[in-house]
Parts: sequence; structure tokens; C-alpha cells
Amino acid sequence: MAKDQSFEPLFNRWASRVRRRLALRHMLTGAALGAILALVPAGIAWKMRHGTLRPYAALTVVGGLIAGATVAYRRRWNDETVALYLDGELASDEAIATAVELDAPSDDTDPAMRAVVLQSATSALGRASRKQARPTWLRPVHLLLPLGLAGVGYITRAPLPPAPIVATDPGTTKIQLAQVDGLEKVIKLAQLDPRDEAQRERLEKIARDAEKLKEDLNKGLEKREAQDRIAKLKEQIAAERLTLGDGEQRAGLESAVSKLEENDQTKQAAKALGDHDLESMDADMEKLANSREKQDRDLAKKSMQDAADAAKKNGAPDVAKALEDEKKAMEKREKRAQGLRDLADAMKQEGIKNDGVQSQSEALDRKGTDDAAKKLSDAMGKAMDKLTPEEKKRLADRLRDEAKKGGGQSNPEDLKDLADQLSTPEGQKKLDDELKDMAKDDDEPKESKRQKGLDDAQGGADGTEKDIGKQKGQQGEGDQQGEGQQGQQGQQGQQGQQGQGQQGQGQGQQGQQGQGQGQGQQGQGQGQGQGLGLGSQGNQQGAGSSGNAQNGQSGGPGGHDVGTGNHAGATNTVDADTLKARAHGHINKAQGMPGSITTTAQGRAGGTANVRGSGDLKVVGPSEVDGVERSDVPQEYREQVRQYFQP
Repeated sequence: MAKDQSFEPLFNRWASRVRRRLALRHMLTGAALGAILALVPAGIAWKMRHGTLRPYAALTVVGGLIAGATVAYRRRWNDETVALYLDGELASDEAIATAVELDAPSDDTDPAMRAVVLQSATSALGRASRKQARPTWLRPVHLLLPLGLAGVGYITRAPLPPAPIVATDPGTTKIQLAQVDGLEKVIKLAQLDPRDEAQRERLEKIARDAEKLKEDLNKGLEKREAQDRIAKLKEQIAAERLTLGDGEQRAGLESAVSKLEENDQTKQAAKALGDHDLESMDADMEKLANSREKQDRDLAKKSMQDAADAAKKNGAPDVAKALEDEKKAMEKREKRAQGLRDLADAMKQEGIKNDGVQSQSEALDRKGTDDAAKKLSDAMGKAMDKLTPEEKKRLADRLRDEAKKGGGQSNPEDLKDLADQLSTPEGQKKLDDELKDMAKDDDEPKESKRQKGLDDAQGGADGTEKDIGKQKGQQGEGDQQGEGQQGQQGQQGQQGQQGQGQQGQGQGQQGQQGQGQGQGQQGQGQGQGQGLGLGSQGNQQGAGSSGNAQNGQSGGPGGHDVGTGNHAGATNTVDADTLKARAHGHINKAQGMPGSITTTAQGRAGGTANVRGSGDLKVVGPSEVDGVERSDVPQEYREQVRQYFQP
């Protein structure tokens, strides 16, 4: 039988209210438990220093709400349970529960009784207020919700713990360099004009290694490996600088050096050649070629040719080629400087004034460099454009007169050709072109250019090594902290040593024993002190009454002597670009051969000297032999030393 239409809607509204509040209770309980659980992932994220992940720990609250809603759905009260709850809260003597349990009408049910029950249940629900029958949705456990959220918020805003200092082996940290300009200079070695095919292969290999190192540094590389690879590059570049006259050509190089040393004008060039410093040799020859002293130039060219011949004769064709190229460059520079000076002198003698030509001519005499000669060429070209036809004619006549007299810097034939060029428009155009070419000429020999490229590569490798040494890597912060702590301890220790040292100076002097006498302010007392010290530290024991003993003060018997020296101290910062387990001393960049000191050929294992020593070996020979003879050196070694110094 259908339920009464007035009772059923009323009961359904009450049942919905009860079920909603019960569901809200379960959801809040789940949210509270989720808030407490959120502290666990938030704390883990804080401990692991994942700061951005900490706020996401609050998502467990949402998970708790969903779990609470699921539990509420599964534990949802049916109509009978809701009716019993309402009967208990409204004190309706189970009228509501009886009305809900009434089924369809049957023969056993009295219609009158059913009507009375429904009427009683409807009346109980109708006269009741919402406050009389509503389950509580707040529980003490729900207080965990704001507490948990507050905890998550605190952990989220809390500063992260310091990163752990992980002890790593020196150099194992990874570094990354996006821009490595120094290696670009090393890579450019592949563009140099090589001496031969073997040198081309060596230069290309160095360039490839530098390119690979650059790529690896861009991606990230272990610091120790990067330092090792850059050190190998530097060694290869340094070895390449010394390939001229090396090995079997060494004797030819030394003979060339000896020839250059015979002339005072080329002694510096000899030293530069012996040190494999072709740039310095070219600079010396450049000044000689641009100088006014013809005799010095002739002697230098003769010495250069003699040295080339000696090198070729003694099996050093590369050295001979370099010297011949240097001589050709010298002749080219000489001819240019002579022609420019003749033109400048002729203009001055004819009264043709030009401030630019005059100043650049004086600069060429003063500096003697190719740069000064090029500037004079440029100034001379501009001056020629401004000359009138009459001035050009006068200038040509002056050059012809100088050619006839045999004067001027240039050869008479060159002066005559120069005068002929000034006499015709075509010649003037040609002279103008020659002056422009002179201002752009590159007179540096190929060997000097190669060495300049190697020097630039060496400098680039040095710069890259410094950049690598400055990188801290992934463990840089911890390393820096450790270094800072060690530095502070070291500074404190040094200050303590300085303070003790100064105190010792006032109390005793370098381990010596002495006695001091002093006068007191109110009376006279005598104090005897005994200074015991090691180095600059000392301890003094004295007895006196308000007395002063030298630089220390004693406050009476058994008083502590504190000294009056300055106890301030400081530790200087370590001035180093890299910290590596190998020292780099300041040494000559060339090998310890040829020059005026080393005058013997390269030795062979088990060989004996077949040329009598000269230079330093000749001087020290007798003393060395005598020293070995008087030592406990085995007989066979004494014989070998004797044969070396006295073949």
C-alpha cells in the first residue's frame, strides 16, 4: 500500500538533511586526516631541499575529502535507520519508524490503526524544528585540519636546510664553460701556413683537440680532466715552437747561431734564434733594415747569409730557409725605407714643405719599424697628389742629380728610375700605386708569422687554463666554505704566532739568555729574566716591583709578561689562478740549448765526447773532473766523466 502523501515528502526532507550532515562529517574527518598526512611529504620535500614541491603536499587534503565522501556513500543510512534516529531525537515513541515500516495494506492491518500511526508520525515531524533532529558534523578530530594546514604552510615558508657538504676528490667536480675565447686562438692554428706536411698534420691535430675540448666544456666536463687536456695542449704548442732546428738539424742551428754571434749587429738575433724566438729576431732585423746606417745593414745581411749557408751545410735546411726569408724581408724593407727617405730628402732640399711627410720621416729615423715606414708611405702618397707639375719636375731633377753624384740612400739606378716616373703621367700613376702598396705590404717572414700564431695559441691556452681553475663546479659552494674555514683558522694561527713572536722579542732574543734591569715607578726593583725561545718565540720569567725589563713588563713576583709589541696580523690571500699538484716556475720559454753557453751536439747513450769543450764546459771541466776524482764515485763513472770533459 502506498504511503500517505503528506507523510512521505516530509520524511524525505528530514532524511536528506540527516544524510547530508553525516556525509559532511565523514568528509571533514577525511580532510583532517589528509592534512596531518600532508606534513609527511612536506617535511620530506624540505629535508631533500625541493622547495617548489612543498606546497603540493596539501593535495592530500583533497584526497582526504574524496575518501571521506566515499566512506559516507558506503555508510549511508537507509530509511529505517533515519526513522529510528528521528524517533529518538523527537521522542515520538517510534511512530516514525512504524510509519516507514508499514507495507502495502493487508488483511491483517487495521486501516484505522494505520491512519492513526501515519497521523502521529506526520504530527511529530511537522511540529519539530531542524535543531531538534540534526546529527553533529563537527568532531574533535576535525581540529587536526587547521593544524595540519598551518604546519604545511610553516614548512612551505621555512628556509631550506643548508646543502650537505660532500667531500669529493679534488678536481672531480664538473664545470661548464659556454664561452671559451682562448681556445679559439688554438683552433686557428689549422689556418697557419705550415713549414711542411708533417707540421700541417701536427697543427691540425692540435686544432682538433682544442675544438673537441671546447665542445666538451660547453656540455660539461670534469675539472680534473679539463685541466689535464689543456695542459697537454700547452705542451704540444710549446713543443711545436721548438721544432725549428730540432733533432738532426740541431747542429745546423748551432752553427747558424755561431755565425750570427760573430757580428755585433746580429748578436741579439743570434740569441733570439737560439731561443727559437723568431719574432724577436725579425724585430731586430726590421730595425736594422729601416735604419740609415748602410754599413750596419750590409754587415747584417752578410751575417744572415753566412748563417744560412752554415745551417744548410750542417743539415738544417729549415733553419737556412728561415734565415734566407729573413734576409729577403730585410732587403725589401731596406729598399722601401731608402726610396722613401730619398723622396723626403729631395722634397726638403727643393723647399717643398709637407708637415706629414716631415714628421713621419723623423718617426721612421727614430723608431725604425715597418709601421713607421708604412705611415711614411701613406703620407708620401698624399703629398704627391698635392704637388704641382712644376714641383714634380723640380723633384725629378733633384733625384737625377743625386743619381749622378752617387748620393742618397738608394742605388743610383733606383734614383734614376724614380726620377723618370715623376717625369711622365704614367710614371706618376705607377709611383702612386707603389706608395699605396708600400703602405699595405706585409713584410713579416713566414716563420715569424708561424711563431706568432703559436704564441697567440699559447696565450689562449694559458687564459683557458686560468678560466678552468677559477670554476668552482657543482661542489664549489662547499669547497669555498671549507676553504673559508681553513683560511680563518690559518689567520688566527698566524696571528697567534705573530703575537707570541712579538712577545718573545720583548722578553727574550732568539734563544739567547740575558738579564735585564729596570726601574719601578714608585721604587726601584731589579728583575732578572731568562729568555728561552726558538726562532722568534720566547718565554721570560722575572721578579720585580712595578719594573720594566727592556720591552716587557712584569707585575711583580710570578707576574705574566705580556709584552708591548704589535700583535695584529693577517694572512695574505693565495694569489693563484689554479690549485694543482704541480709547480710552474718562471723559466726560459726555450730549451736549454743553443746559444753562447751550450756548444756541444746532442748526446747519445753510451757515447763519448769527440769535440773539445768550449765556453762554460771548458771552464768548469778541470774542477768537475777533480771533484769526481776525489769522491766515492765508482771507477767506471769517473772514467766516463773524464772522457766527457777531457776527450
